Amino acid sequence: MSPKKYDNNPMAYVDRSPIHGRGLFARCDIEPDEYIGSYEGPSTQTDGMHVLWLWNEEHERWEGIDGDNEMRFLNHDADPNADWWGNDLYAIRPIARGEEITFDYGWDEEE
Repeated sequence: MSPKKYDNNPMAYVDRSPIHGRGLFARCDIEPDEYIGSYEGPSTQTDGMHVLWLWNEEHERWEGIDGDNEMRFLNHDADPNADWWGNDLYAIRPIARGEEITFDYGWDEEE
């Protein structure tokens, strides 16, 4: 992986994560409702390590994006600090500079 490939987001950078492998971290303080970035990549219907699944209301089906930018390194947290609005990620609480940015993968913990 080229370190420069994932280093063009003014809000976030990729680094080693205490949660899992690599993660996405705040480059600066981020306020609630502030835009962090967009999940980008080709559309897919095949699951994979970096696939983000979004519900398409118009077509009433799940559609995947096979991430190829820095957003692919987001890790899960049951108490996240960010969430998706479509394929755009926004802070849902203040995020401190250097803090790992996380979202809830939506796993049902009771299964």
